[in-house]
Amino acid sequence: MTNQNVVISNSESGINMSITVAVSNSSIFATTAQKPPPAPGGCGGGGGYISISRTKILKDLDVNGGWIESMRASSPTHVKSLSSLSAADDHHHNSWTLHHPSALDMFDQIIEASKGKQIVMFLDYDGTLSPIVEDPDKAFMSEAMRKTVKKLASCFPTAIVSGRCRDKVYGFIQLSELYYAGSHGMDIKGPTKSSKSEVVLFQDNKALLFQPASEFLPMIDEVYQKLVEKIKSTPGAKVENNKFCISVHFRCVDEKQWNNLAQEVKSVVKDYPKLRLTQGRKVLEIRPTIKWDKGKALEFLLEALGYANCSNVFPIYIGDDRTDEDAFKVLRERDEGFGILVSKVPKDTHASYSLREPSEVMQFLQRLVHWKRPPLLRRHCRV
Repeated sequence: MTNQNVVISNSESGINMSITVAVSNSSIFATTAQKPPPAPGGCGGGGGYISISRTKILKDLDVNGGWIESMRASSPTHVKSLSSLSAADDHHHNSWTLHHPSALDMFDQIIEASKGKQIVMFLDYDGTLSPIVEDPDKAFMSEAMRKTVKKLASCFPTAIVSGRCRDKVYGFIQLSELYYAGSHGMDIKGPTKSSKSEVVLFQDNKALLFQPASEFLPMIDEVYQKLVEKIKSTPGAKVENNKFCISVHFRCVDEKQWNNLAQEVKSVVKDYPKLRLTQGRKVLEIRPTIKWDKGKALEFLLEALGYANCSNVFPIYIGDDRTDEDAFKVLRERDEGFGILVSKVPKDTHASYSLREPSEVMQFLQRLVHWKRPPLLRRHCRV
């Protein structure tokens, strides 16, 4: 059992409360039976790495395996318009929307289900608050979206949960009143009044701070440098260091080169048994093999906020990527709140509802704010 000292700042009351969150080692690391001995020269003091699925992961990367097809499925190069759908496509789309209806159309039902409960908002960034763009460094959100998220955070506890580096996501959003969970939740930081100074626990600026994979930083940096050199021969590929994980973007890579790119990445990752390779929307990701993901981050934040075993909490998680499924699944298993998938095409998902694109996400968030703070009462909304 590991005790994580955190400080929770209650923005509604202005009270800072110091608490200790007990995080079981088994909730982060693999069981003892799964732990191999520490690798020579590897990250020390870590304890507990997952190796059981490594063979399968690397097998999936084989050119003749299912990895490349999975890349295509999760990263379509074009989306059919509704008018161009075949009869079979149309039936499939209608069946999917029947089981995952629009959160805008079902807004009243969602609000009814939340009555008497505290809504807590969790939002992905890329593809949810900002559109997917060719250059990931230019994934800027609109000013209208920023204003909407700011109003949302004045009404509900709000967290951004992204695969991106926490500092980079903050650079895009620049709202200090939010919780930020970067690197798929491996770098969590709470609200702070000062956006420029580093938060130091138990001193002037007080916030939640949690980093369960700090020991992997030297390894992540080493692999990042190798990948930068390795993929120089693949036009359009881009490697992004997200501090606790690495993203290899193939948004601008010709689909004919995806096989080669996957093999290049595989050739680097195979030498690091403490890292695992996963995929998202037009991205390959290298992460530490700890049992931590966006679902774990959601659970940690709820616990830190005091809602670990409460029946009066209503989490809403909105995301567009495969990595968001871990959070959707947690909500289904807890039977609390709802997951909302942002997608124009049917996908296998644990989410309950859907929205087509970031513009619909903004509409949904605006309706939440309007419901919580009607126009006549909005002047009392915290800014």
